[in-house]
Amino acid sequence: MTTWGVVATVKAPEAELLAFVAHHLALGASRVWLYFDDPTDPAHARLSRLPKVKAVRCTSFYWALRGGRPEVLTQRQISNALHAQRRCRLDWLAHIDADEFIHAPAPVSDLLSQVPAEIPNVMMAPFEALYDPGLPDDIYTARRFRGPLGKAHPDLHKAVFGPMAEVVAKGNLGHIIGKSFGRIGFPKAKMGLHSIFVDGNRLRDPFHPQLRILHFHAQDQEVWRRQLPFRLQNGAYSYDTENRLRGHLQGASDAVIDDFYQTVMTLTPEKAALLEAHDLLITTDLGLRAKVADLLAGRL
Repeated sequence: MTTWGVVATVKAPEAELLAFVAHHLALGASRVWLYFDDPTDPAHARLSRLPKVKAVRCTSFYWALRGGRPEVLTQRQISNALHAQRRCRLDWLAHIDADEFIHAPAPVSDLLSQVPAEIPNVMMAPFEALYDPGLPDDIYTARRFRGPLGKAHPDLHKAVFGPMAEVVAKGNLGHIIGKSFGRIGFPKAKMGLHSIFVDGNRLRDPFHPQLRILHFHAQDQEVWRRQLPFRLQNGAYSYDTENRLRGHLQGASDAVIDDFYQTVMTLTPEKAALLEAHDLLITTDLGLRAKVADLLAGRL
C-alpha cells in the first residue's frame, strides 16, 4: 500500500493541533510531523505522546545544528519540512499548515498510488472555509469551502464577490497557489513552502482533480478581525503587491470591514449554485471533535 504523511510547523492551541492530527490519521496518514515554532509550547507534551506523531521542539539547539534560526517564518517552515523529508520513510509527504486539512473523495493512498512514477509532485487546490455562524462548534467550524476564483473564472469571480471583486483580485483571501505532496526519494527533489523543487527548479504542475486542501483562513469572523492588523502589516495580506486588499482594509471603519467580510466570506443560494456548477464548492462535515475523541481513545 502507498504510504503518506504530513509535516507542519505549528503554533496553535492544543485543541486545533489535535484536530489537525486526528483528521489526517483518520484519512490514513502513517505519520504526522509537528515542528513547534515556540519550543516552550505546553501543547508539545500531549502531542508528543501520541502514536504516529513526531513532535519536535524547535529549540535554540535545534536551530544551532542547522546554522541558526531563520528570522522569517516561511524559511523556518521550509527548513523543518526538509528536516522531515530527510527522515521520512514513506512514499509521499505533504507540507501543509495546521489550519489546512486534506480532502479527498477516495482513499488518499489509492489516489497517490495512481500517480505515474516519473511525477514527483502532486498539487492540491486550496478551498477556503466559509463563514456559517449557525453551525455547532467543531474546533475548526465550517461545512462549505470555496475554490480559487482567479483569472480562470473572471465572470464567476465577479458574480461571487460582487462589489469586492477588484479588492479580492486573486480569488481567495488566503493563498491560491495550493499545497503539494512530494514523492520521497525522487532524485534532487526538495520540499518547498507550496510546491516541490527538483534540481533547484520549482515544479508548477496542475492541480490534482480530487486531492484538495481545505483552508481555515477566515471562517471565524471574530478571529479574523483580531488577526487582521498583523496580516495587513506583516502577514498574508502584506504581500498584496497591487495594494487592493490592503488599500481597502487598512484604516477602514468597522462598518466597511464588516461589509467586506460578509460579502466575501458568506454564501447566498445563488452563489452556491454557481460555484457547484463549476466544481468550486465542497460541502462536507469534517467531524473534528469526533475524530479527536477517536484519537485520544486510541482508535486512530
